[in-house]
Amino acid sequence: MMGDGKTVGIVLVSHSREVATAVAEMAKALAGGGATAQVAPAGGTPDGGLGTSSELITAAAEEVDAGAGVAVLVDLGSAVLTVKALLAEGDELPTGTRLVDAPFVEGAVAAVVTASAGGDLDAVEAAAAEAYGYRKQ
Repeated sequence: MMGDGKTVGIVLVSHSREVATAVAEMAKALAGGGATAQVAPAGGTPDGGLGTSSELITAAAEEVDAGAGVAVLVDLGSAVLTVKALLAEGDELPTGTRLVDAPFVEGAVAAVVTASAGGDLDAVEAAAAEAYGYRKQ
């Protein structure tokens, strides 16, 4: 847990601007009352089309970075490749940015709840990844 008052930021990367925005809004709403972690959608391309944009991802990561790390969750394969390429560049994303292997919607909710409760980047990643085990029957 963080003791310095800083929270982990969350970036949600989807091929669709609408999907990224809706999941961000839902995750914040489900995190409950009080202060929530910073969450930014990075969906679609700059012109509003389907796809991913390194520029939108970078801007979203900078927006949510409070110095406690940034967890990036993605929806589909090419979004993974885009984030991995940005991480490989070394200076495109804030220090402490991590690609989190988690289901997009359930993982986003778990990540935002955990970050809002003061969890550090490891705790946020673990909570999001644990969402793979959520059963729906």
